[in-house]
Amino acid sequence: MAEELILQGTNKEEVYQSLIPQIKALVADESDWIANLANTSAALKEAFGFLWVGFYIVKEDQLVLGPFQGPIACTRISKGKGVCGTAWAEAKTQVVVDVDQFPGHIACSSASRSEIVLPVIKDGQVVAVLDIDSEQLGTFDEIDQKYLEDLLTAL
Repeated sequence: MAEELILQGTNKEEVYQSLIPQIKALVADESDWIANLANTSAALKEAFGFLWVGFYIVKEDQLVLGPFQGPIACTRISKGKGVCGTAWAEAKTQVVVDVDQFPGHIACSSASRSEIVLPVIKDGQVVAVLDIDSEQLGTFDEIDQKYLEDLLTAL
């Protein structure tokens, strides 16, 4: 596959429908997990122009910053802390319409207004989380959750 995305659609769902198969094809034959996380972050950032897209990887008792696209970020997050730590602790996607209303939100960037964090689960354990931040309120919804959860099964 060429390292160029072909995006189609006029709404978010159509863009996901064209993007997700391309990301899955991109990572299918690559055995290096970090490379796959990096390309996934880049593809999502390119397709949607989100403020920040990246992964935090579970290392012992913390989430540690992994491949990402966007401004500099928090390096370590404890389990149960902030949106990322909550997604890890609960092994459940967190869709946050307004980060200022999320108890204990960790403000790595003051520009972030809404967020979605999805756990990456392997063999029944959360091994990482995908974190996506937007500069707009209410960016993320069940459409994002559906397509991103599907995407994470390929990583």
